[in-house]
Amino acid sequence: MDQTLTVRAATLADLADIDALLGRSYPVLLKEAYPPSLLVTAIPLISKAQPRLIASGTYFVVEEAGVIVGAGGWTRAAPGTGRSSGRVGHIRHVVTDHTRVRKGIGRRLMAHILDDARSAGAVRMECLSTLMAVPFYAACGFGERGPVSISLRPGIDFPAVLMDLAL
Repeated sequence: MDQTLTVRAATLADLADIDALLGRSYPVLLKEAYPPSLLVTAIPLISKAQPRLIASGTYFVVEEAGVIVGAGGWTRAAPGTGRSSGRVGHIRHVVTDHTRVRKGIGRRLMAHILDDARSAGAVRMECLSTLMAVPFYAACGFGERGPVSISLRPGIDFPAVLMDLAL
């Protein structure tokens, strides 16, 4: 792993940089796995940073030379429902700069997220993976539980894969 990468808790001061990272990377990273007709409606909905998530203390950024090149975190509350599942954590809004994939950023971030969740008492993690990120999560030890459809808003359903990992 690249030793020049640092991971720290995100703050609201990072909001614009995380938005920019999501906005420039999701369209490139997702284009091989989803039809353009879906991406044109989904990208504006999924590529915005969530202030409450960023301020949660369990959302992190990866920096290299002061530039945010990755972001992601976890919550006890399940995405979209807000319901807590006891000692189950949920991977949330993970992204790596599309020009820096396969450089150790995602692995460094995921190791930090899993260590943080484990330290907080989580015993299992769930993830709603995009179709193209399934191999990454599998390489991190997650197993596939099956396909799911995430309703982004009425009439916009986003295919994903539910994955989990025992901590």
